[in-house]
Amino acid sequence: MGDADSGKAKSQACAACHGADGNSAVGIWPKIAGQSENYLRAQITAFRDGTRSDPSMQPMVSGLSDQDVADLAAYFSGQVVVSGQADPQLVQLGALVYRGGNSETAVPACSGCHLPDGSGNNQAAWPALKGQHPEYVEKQLQAYASGTRATDPASMMREVAQRLSDQEIKAVAQFITGLQ
Repeated sequence: MGDADSGKAKSQACAACHGADGNSAVGIWPKIAGQSENYLRAQITAFRDGTRSDPSMQPMVSGLSDQDVADLAAYFSGQVVVSGQADPQLVQLGALVYRGGNSETAVPACSGCHLPDGSGNNQAAWPALKGQHPEYVEKQLQAYASGTRATDPASMMREVAQRLSDQEIKAVAQFITGLQ
């Protein structure tokens, strides 16, 4: 179990990319504020242990203990994510895919796992998506589609992302950034 106060004290290195409160200012770095504690713990551990790869994350987390990881996850999960501005031209398609999927390509609704409001599922360690930078969402969906990201249970996200068109990826990413 993590301690949020200890996590805040340990979060200084995280702030350079993710912001002091977990709301990064740059679209290539994810907002981690309000993210599921279980998801944060799983992802930080994956970076630390090398099962998820990112050249900027590995050196930042390589020396963290399990308690450090739990404390950081507790701190950032307690912060409030700030939603972004969505591109109005893509929101309609994004909403359709996020809420209803695409039956022609067997893409399930994103909301089935990540919930209608994008708050995710802490028990399953499925991430909150609401307010996330569209650039980051696009990059992750493309990584799942290509297989360069493989931290999803039972290849679930890889299979879904491979069925999404480039336009659907852009649209879903735009819709997600505006979720509150």
